[in-house]
Amino acid sequence: MPTAEVGVFGGSGFYSFLEDVEEVEVDTPFGKPSGPFTIGEVGGRRVAFLPRHGLKHELPPHAIPFRANVWAMRELGVRRIIGPNASGALRAELELGEFVVCDQFVDRTSGRADTFYDGPETTHVSTADPYCPDLRALLVEAAGELGIKARDGGTVVVIQGPRFSTRAESRWFQDAGWDTINMTAYPEGYLARELELCYANISMVTDHDVGVEGAPPVSHEQVVTVFNENNARLRELLFAVIPRIPPQSEEHLCATALRGARF
Repeated sequence: MPTAEVGVFGGSGFYSFLEDVEEVEVDTPFGKPSGPFTIGEVGGRRVAFLPRHGLKHELPPHAIPFRANVWAMRELGVRRIIGPNASGALRAELELGEFVVCDQFVDRTSGRADTFYDGPETTHVSTADPYCPDLRALLVEAAGELGIKARDGGTVVVIQGPRFSTRAESRWFQDAGWDTINMTAYPEGYLARELELCYANISMVTDHDVGVEGAPPVSHEQVVTVFNENNARLRELLFAVIPRIPPQSEEHLCATALRGARF
């Protein structure tokens, strides 16, 4: 099986990334991933790419096989993952197309398979700082050099989907001080931490959520339209940052997530 060093998950409107690729099917103990992986090179680094919703966006957020997707990345040798996704803004000052490199998440999903450790060995993995600080810093730095507007830090609240929020829910999230909202950042990033992989989220603002003053109701069409308009910038950022990503060190925060986590 071919191997890769860096992994990228694609979200709504982002179904292809690499050219001159090898397509790979990966089986996992948690079923089939969202589709075949494509593996290619970016700046001399081997990269594995998978659209989390499937090649035709056939998997709604609550039906994505997150465990299979993340497990398969590790099977391919990936140690560092970037997970961009379309997100709503909970703050009026966030602009459409702006990137937020989040440092926190809030889980408002329900019923998702969100751990690899169902027993008998009880495992509690810390998520005090859920996103890799090294990957976050590299993304923010590269975005600044490219003139891409990207905020350093923010909280993404992840809802179950596939429905969007009511106005009351959206105002609640806004009043809590959270920044962006989407349906796929959890449990993807947390599952990566459970496997001691580095993971960074890029929340790209495609709309203002309905609780934001003056915001119209969100439509999937609007989300995809804005995402498509900004795919070129996202691709530019990824191509700039991937060659800079160093190998994961043995003592890194993410690589040591299981130390002291088991009873």
